[in-house]
Amino acid sequence: MSAEAMVRGRAAERLRTVRWYQRPRWKRLGAMIALAVLGAMVTGVQGTQRDLFYALEENFTSPVLLVWLALTVGVWAVREFLSPQVKAVSVGYRSVTEGPLGKARSAWREEKWLRWGALGVLVAAAVFLPSGLERYWQTVLVDQIAIYVLVAIGLNVVIGWAGMLDLGFIAFFAIGAYSAAYWTGALPVQPPMELNNFAVIPVAIVTCLLAGVLLGAPTLRLRGDYLAIVTLGFHEIVYLTAKNLDDVTGGTGGVKVDRFSLDLGFWSYEWGVIDPMPYYYLLLVFIAVVVFFFWRLEHSKVGRAWTAIREDEVAAASTGVNTVRFKLMAFAIGASTSGVAGVAYASKVGYINSENFVILLSVLVLAYVIFGGMGSIAGVLFGAAFLVWLPEALRDFVDPKDRYMYLGVLLVIMMIYRPQGVIPSRRRARELKLSESGESDADAMTEPAGGRLS
Repeated sequence: MSAEAMVRGRAAERLRTVRWYQRPRWKRLGAMIALAVLGAMVTGVQGTQRDLFYALEENFTSPVLLVWLALTVGVWAVREFLSPQVKAVSVGYRSVTEGPLGKARSAWREEKWLRWGALGVLVAAAVFLPSGLERYWQTVLVDQIAIYVLVAIGLNVVIGWAGMLDLGFIAFFAIGAYSAAYWTGALPVQPPMELNNFAVIPVAIVTCLLAGVLLGAPTLRLRGDYLAIVTLGFHEIVYLTAKNLDDVTGGTGGVKVDRFSLDLGFWSYEWGVIDPMPYYYLLLVFIAVVVFFFWRLEHSKVGRAWTAIREDEVAAASTGVNTVRFKLMAFAIGASTSGVAGVAYASKVGYINSENFVILLSVLVLAYVIFGGMGSIAGVLFGAAFLVWLPEALRDFVDPKDRYMYLGVLLVIMMIYRPQGVIPSRRRARELKLSESGESDADAMTEPAGGRLS
């Protein structure tokens, strides 16, 4: 072997060598230490504008940091070194409780009436329990939780099922809201005919569907980071258009939008300003219809085609899946759901301006989907509801500037130890398990080499 070949061989060997700090175990330790520092800053002394380093000095010299380090490093040590023992205890516990618990688990799997009964109890709780809440929580339930649950369900189609990373999804939400404002005559420019808010919903669905196709058509060959940048740009175009075209959209000054009303001739009803519960029941109907439609769609030919595209687009195309058509369908269907949420939001709040649709909302909705479990309808419902509820639940205990940092800490912990989400879809959980074992790449949103599919 020549000297040049030996040098090349040693260089290749050095490149293949994995340093100790590059191994997953020690990477997780670094993440947990960073998490401890973040947690100490969130729960420690507040900063002041007169001394920018006051909070850093106080929090790094206080026992709070040591407590956080003890907690996070303790969790890391248990997960890394005592995992077999913990699993053995868990298995032993399951064997002990195999009697009644095992029978209940078997009955849940085998008895259809039991699952339908549980679903009925859940629906009854969703219908009747909110009426007993305080007015503040009823408003949160409508203005935030129900609205963003609807948006997150739509984003789940694009990200969770079709595997396309969309960072500008709230743009379709804005298009739906401004559609409501335009067709009810609230904008400075007048429509050819004014419509009732309910009649605006199909118009907004078609408008957002076309906007989804317009966004999707030029980006069909993009995936991962490249698609994320394009969708981010799309959001900024929509946001800046709403902000700068004062004569058309009202800009930052905003416009007032009519509320929902219904007139059947023999009976009429108008959704009021004070009581949020009529809006809650209306949104509950919207969510139920969308969930039923998407549940059927997931197990249809279209859902299976989206799954094939998400797992391997080239393989899907080679087996006859029309990837262009199905990717456009994912964009259009997801966008139309967000449009419905936009109409409901504008009609409930009664006032919109461009600042209601900033990019932070797109990031938050993405976090709701990932936290709950991409591709899982139940997971998305839980993730959106829990992460919207959490900052409101902390409002009496935590400074307003720090509330969303708790969400950040929670998401970091989730990404370290449960990246599949709280309630993952079975397919997504299996993909991540295969990825960890090295049997598959299994990252649905990783772009191919060069970021483009040739």
